[in-house]
Amino acid sequence: MKIWVIAEKKDGELRRVSRELAAKAATLGDLEILEVTGERVSGAAAASALAERAKVGAPDLILAGATPSGRDVAARLAAKLKRAYLSECTDVAIEGGNIAATRAMYAGKVRARVRAALPAVASVRPNAFPLADGAAEPQITALPAAQTPGLTFVRFEPTASGGGRVPLSEARVIVSGGRGLKGPEAWTAVEALADVLGAALGASRAVTDAGWRPNEEQVGQTGKTVTPDLYIALGISGAIQHLAGMTSSKVIVAVNKDPDADIFKVADYGVVGDVFEFLPAFTEAVKQMKAGA
Repeated sequence: MKIWVIAEKKDGELRRVSRELAAKAATLGDLEILEVTGERVSGAAAASALAERAKVGAPDLILAGATPSGRDVAARLAAKLKRAYLSECTDVAIEGGNIAATRAMYAGKVRARVRAALPAVASVRPNAFPLADGAAEPQITALPAAQTPGLTFVRFEPTASGGGRVPLSEARVIVSGGRGLKGPEAWTAVEALADVLGAALGASRAVTDAGWRPNEEQVGQTGKTVTPDLYIALGISGAIQHLAGMTSSKVIVAVNKDPDADIFKVADYGVVGDVFEFLPAFTEAVKQMKAGA
């Protein structure tokens, strides 16, 4: 079984999602990690370079991170190769001549197990697979790409993550707030907890629509889909649009004063209480625990 992983880098370092995919792929078959290189490579140019290489290398499975760049390249590549494409997977396995994957469907209401005949292409969400601490950097093969005629990459404008925090889609811990926080001034306490935990900040659509937090922090069907190890939902009622973006989290902690809030239906741990009392007390408890560690 020959498996490719499409590498993504940030500031010269291999992104965590690419290292997660490499670790998983190594357990499934013979692994090769490819990085498409060149000056301002577009998604179309990357897909073209990979498709040409695939004609010779003939990989059985090609994996990419379910990031904006990864989804762009993977979908284009699957179309060029006329292969099945499984998107936004949270698990993949090889079963006979098929790829079997777990992915959310119907706006996150169900987790489906789907199969497709190999060869295939799949994108996998960040944090879907464990990564051992101190794991060695995998070997990467550079694949030069030519620019696609008629298409010019103009510039890349990164979205600044508040306070230098890890990007939301790649975060292993997320502290997310909802309308129950009553206003933007409450986010000082939310940020304090996020800083103690080394977490990214998230928000419900009601919060970003109200202008309390920037749109890039929105979690949900019309925002970002996340798969952290820990998701802390503060004052979030649990509208289905929000749940669609975070129900794949490994552990969900919900804090809400309404015991009938829908968020408790998906939570692993629930706290029925005043979020304004919970936040400072919990933040202080985490500080004390870390100080004593």
